[in-house]
Amino acid sequence: MFNEKLRETLAHEGAVAIVTCDGKEAHVTNTWNSYVNILGSNQLLIPAAGMNSTEKDTAIQNKVKITFGSKEVEGTQGMGAGFYLEGKAAFLQEGREYDLMKEKFPWLRKVLVVSVEQVKQTI
Repeated sequence: MFNEKLRETLAHEGAVAIVTCDGKEAHVTNTWNSYVNILGSNQLLIPAAGMNSTEKDTAIQNKVKITFGSKEVEGTQGMGAGFYLEGKAAFLQEGREYDLMKEKFPWLRKVLVVSVEQVKQTI
């Protein structure tokens, strides 16, 4: 699911947008490519220091949409690659995934785990 171009894009810094909805209103939060860790064939682990509205939304409706990109990676039409992902989200404050991320990001409050169901390269 996570091809080499996606991995290369995450390896270069850029902004990540995470979109959730509480059933009434969409909310967007941002993080950095360098904070996103790939686990296995379809999971992303993202440290959460804040992300309070994102966490509240996912407790109501666990669907999440994510976009990210980097101008440093060759895309479909020249320099600049970007991706759109959809999946299901959960916040963890203990367990293997939490411990793995806490070691890398000691400031995190919880870990956002996204089980990715769809990936599309947009540029």
